[in-house]
Amino acid sequence: MKNFNKNNQERVEVMALFGYEMTPCQPLSFRRQGENETEVTELLRTQIKFAGGVALHIFDVLVGRERMTLEFNSSNLAWHLTQ
Repeated sequence: MKNFNKNNQERVEVMALFGYEMTPCQPLSFRRQGENETEVTELLRTQIKFAGGVALHIFDVLVGRERMTLEFNSSNLAWHLTQ
C-alpha cells in the first residue's frame, strides 16, 4: 500500500451507512487519494477506543480477500486506513 505516514495510516474518503439495523455505522467503500473507489466486501468487527477525550471508531473489514482496518476520529471527523 502506498501513501502511509509514520503511523502506517493513510487518510481516505469513506462512503458509510449510518443508523443501519444493529450497526450504527457501516463503511461501504473508500477512496485513496488519486485512485478509484474500493468497495468493502464485508464488515468483520467494530470497536470504539477512547484516547484523550476522542473516540476512535475502528472497523475491521474485508476488501476482496484482504483484511484492512478503517478508523474514524470523532474529533476531526477524519477517516484513516491502517495496516
